[in-house]
Formats: sequence, C-alpha cells, structure tokens
Amino acid sequence: MNRLSLLVFTLECLVALSSGAPAVSVAPSSVLASSVAPSVVAPSSTLPIQSSGSSTASLVEPSATVAPIADDPNNVVSTIAPMRGSLGASVLGPNNQPLNIQNPDLLAPPSTDQGTVGNAKWPFALSHNRLQTGGWARQQNAAVMPMATEMAGVNMRLEAGAIRELHWHKTAEWAFVLKGTTQITAVDQDGRNFLSTVGPGDLWYFPPGVPHSLQATGDDPDGSEFLLVFDSGDFSEDDTFLLTDWLAHTPLSVIAKNFQASMDDFKEIPSKQLYIFPGAPLSDDAVAPEDPQGQVPSPFSFSFSKITPTQHSGGTAKIVDSTMFNISTTIAAAEVTVEPGAMREMHWHPTQDEWTFFLSGQARVTLFAAQSNARTFNYEAGDVGYVPASFGHFVENIGNETLHFLEIFNTDRFQDVSLSQWLALTPPSLVKAHLGISDATFSHFNKTKQVVVGPASQ
Repeated sequence: MNRLSLLVFTLECLVALSSGAPAVSVAPSSVLASSVAPSVVAPSSTLPIQSSGSSTASLVEPSATVAPIADDPNNVVSTIAPMRGSLGASVLGPNNQPLNIQNPDLLAPPSTDQGTVGNAKWPFALSHNRLQTGGWARQQNAAVMPMATEMAGVNMRLEAGAIRELHWHKTAEWAFVLKGTTQITAVDQDGRNFLSTVGPGDLWYFPPGVPHSLQATGDDPDGSEFLLVFDSGDFSEDDTFLLTDWLAHTPLSVIAKNFQASMDDFKEIPSKQLYIFPGAPLSDDAVAPEDPQGQVPSPFSFSFSKITPTQHSGGTAKIVDSTMFNISTTIAAAEVTVEPGAMREMHWHPTQDEWTFFLSGQARVTLFAAQSNARTFNYEAGDVGYVPASFGHFVENIGNETLHFLEIFNTDRFQDVSLSQWLALTPPSLVKAHLGISDATFSHFNKTKQVVVGPASQ
C-alpha cells in the first residue's frame, strides 16, 4: 500500500468517526482497487465503501461547506453608543455626539461590515464656503473625498438678480436646480447662441469649453440655488476660466486692439475677477440676441421636472440621459424617491461610478467591495455619496419621511444590474444550490427590475 492509499484510508476513517457512523472493517488493500490511478473525493460527497457484509454503507451525508449566515437583522442601533449586542463599550473620552447621531452605522457597524472600504460620504456642510456679494459656492472633489475620482460637485446660491459671471471650464457642467429659477446663456464653438430659464427640478448641461453664464431671476424673492456636477473628480471651482479674470491679466493695449476700440473704452474693466456679483433684475421675456449663425441645434437645458416618474412598490424613479437630453453626452442621472421602510433595490452599475446627492430624508447604504469588504454609511439632506463601479449596494430609507436623492454617472447612458432580476433569470436549481433556499423563496425573485421595493411582507 503506497503513501497516497494510506492517506485516503486514514481520511475516510476520520470522516466516519466524526459523523457517528458505525465502525466498519476495511482491509487496507480494498481502499483502492489500483494504486496506479487513485480518485480524489470531495469532503462533502457521499463515500460508498465496502462493509464487512456485501451491502454498501454511506459514511457521510451531503453537507454545506460553510455555516449559514447569522439570523441577526443588523438594524440601525437605537442607542447612540459604540455598542451592538454584546460587542463594544461606551466612550469614556471626548466625544462628538452630534456627529455620532448622524452616523450610527459608523459608530456601531452592523456585523456584516468587514475589511476596508474608503470613505464614501461628504457633507457639503463640511466644505469651505466661498462668500461673495450676491451669493456663495462650496464644492466637493477628490481632495476631500479621495474615492470620488470620476465626478465632483458644487452647491451654489445666487440672490435674485445676482450673476455667476461669464466663464467656461475644461470639463462638462451638468446642473440640477434645487430652488428658484435661473437664466442661462451660452455660445458654442460655431458661434451659435442659446438662452433659457430653468426652474426647480430642471437641468442644464454645457460641454467642455463652451462659455456660459448663470443669473437668478426675480421669480423667487430668494433667488436660486442649484447643484453643479462636473465629469472629473479633480475638478476645482477655483480653476474656472472667468471673463473678468482674463481681461484683468491682459495688457490694455491688447484688449483695445482685439476689439478695435480705444483703450479709454476699457478703463472700467474690473481689476480682478467678479465670480459672483449683483445684477439688475431680469425681464420675463428675455430672448437671445439675433445670431447670424443661428441657435445651438441641441438645447443646453432640459425640463426634467415635467417627466412623469415610474411608480414602484416602494417609491418612484425617473431617468435622464443622452437618449432624451441629447447634448448631455457625459452625464446621466436618475431621480429617486423611497418611502419609509422601503429601499432602492440591491444592485450595481457595471462600468460607471455613482455620485449621489441626497435631497431629503435619511438613508442607509452598504457598499460591497468584493473579497468580504463591506461598509455601511448613513446620509441625510445635503450629503454627497459615492459608489465605485460594480460595487454592490442598496439605499434604504431609515427615516419617517420620503427619501429623495439623485444618482449621477459619468456616462451617456444610464445602466444598472438588479440582483433580484439576475437571480430570477438564472436556472433555479443553480440559485438554490448557492443559497440553500426553497422553491417558495425563489418565487419572490422578480424577472423585471423592481428598482424601489416596499417593506418585506411579514
């Protein structure tokens, strides 16, 4: 009997003893019919061996290779302390309790969290705010949230009549109006102009390098506020190309020559950039100047607020991308509402990172980063979230009011993969072999995307 035969024989005996099967008498020579080509048997398979009689006995019944998951629901802890069940202890030293209240799942993570996942939350309330006469602006980029490599955001407010001066960027600019109305103007590289007034829930988009301006109308006495998203995580509002900044750093003689006018005509040019400044109230019937080249062929604004959202069991969703807002070739988005107790279903985005902005409510999001790495974050109005491409995640409403947020992507087309739909469209026997579920449980998996699902039935 060679060494391999002896090893197999020993393992079989150990398995038999551990399973509580009756002892059997096996001659070493009967373990392998031939020592030339021994077979390898998986530990979880049934091993038929020759007993002392002529019948075949089974040493091991089929069994799972790992234990089932714990039955702990891992809900948000009710006490604001770093304790979950028997784990953890109270804080004895200095403690920022208001921040703990906003981040209960960082303070007392669910037991399903594990490993390392980078920070995926940035509140605009922590951003430096640039205050100007007529408004303000604050930003989020990779400098404050290194995970966010593909997109950056700016939150801006203009008082009624105030102007975000004529400017352009190296990146595209996509905007969602939060409150009030804003008049936008632009001229493209072919000299075609555009003017539009954009209201709450509506969008604008300027391709890279296209000069434009923003001005709050007087329709709302408070002016306007909006969210800007740029298709680069390294974007900085401080790198914007501004009209007054350029001319303030150009010799006056060159300016006069360029416009074929006298230097005296330009002596009132500001000595430094204006950025945001007060302006005269706008008329409601403003139109773009007559343009011999005509107007832009694809509008730079889109009335997203007029798109009817799709109703789902737990909330609503509507999508906008280049298929309907044709000029927006680098930004696609979804606007989602989730009712209390419901959730944006478990899903992932195949190739594009998600930049999330929370408009209202309270959310809980767990990012699954593969290789047992997972981390849970909490969000509320004014927070920015980030989900790298292919990271599995959900968005759960853990508050008492409707959760409302934007999912934004650096792409021309919106894409997502639903976990439930994927499993429902996979052979049932394969799914059941993975998850150990019954036919009744499998029947809950849906062959169409549920997008926003309501609370589980009891």
